[in-house]
Amino acid sequence: MKSNKIEPKFVTKFNPRIGLIALATDFMIEKDFIKIIKDKEIDFFVNRIECYNPLTKENLIKMSEEVTKVTSDILPNEEIDCVVYGCTSGTIAAGFELIEKKVKAAKPKAELITPSSATIKALKKLNVKKLAIFTPYSKTLNQEIMDFFRNEKFDVVSNSYLDISADYDIGKVDQDFLFETLSKMEIIDADALFISCTALPVLDILEKLEKKLNKPVLSSNQALIWDTLEKIGKNKNIKGFGKLFSNT
Repeated sequence: MKSNKIEPKFVTKFNPRIGLIALATDFMIEKDFIKIIKDKEIDFFVNRIECYNPLTKENLIKMSEEVTKVTSDILPNEEIDCVVYGCTSGTIAAGFELIEKKVKAAKPKAELITPSSATIKALKKLNVKKLAIFTPYSKTLNQEIMDFFRNEKFDVVSNSYLDISADYDIGKVDQDFLFETLSKMEIIDADALFISCTALPVLDILEKLEKKLNKPVLSSNQALIWDTLEKIGKNKNIKGFGKLFSNT
């Protein structure tokens, strides 16, 4: 029997590649990404990073120490377009510049997108000046989130928080409870409501909340996905996930 050698023909055009770093205890972020990008020509890869509980600034900074290794394990030795760091409070605690440095050490050509930086861009796009903030975090971490937005020159006029200390409990919060709670927030003086945390199950209720409150409502995952799609030129024809996408 003779064996024939056949020269392979390789693909020359690739879809944009997104690499998501998700917290090990985050139940929601992958689901939310897939809901929005599932019909688009995008390649989506996920790796998880250990999350230390309780959620404190010190533990969030500790988590960031593994960013370079976790990034390098997303398609090792291959280039990707975007690295998405899926932790709002973690980016604020460690700082965008530190996370970016650690990502670039593994994927030097990749753009970094974080929930906090994406939210700032989204709020500016919607011309928001006065902001209502809802978080699931402890009192201390909630305060750090408000301080971050104040340092970014937003006027925080309303705030509510759930005082949850462990990330794995955040994804278990009942969505109907969230809708009722958020619907009752005092946001009359705010231009928009921002709901922090990638683990909180709120993406599916954003439009319903906007109709109820008659204000733009943004969430960490919504802003994160919006900014990611902006970076790769795929932010078109997205409906059902809030005014942010309809203003694109």
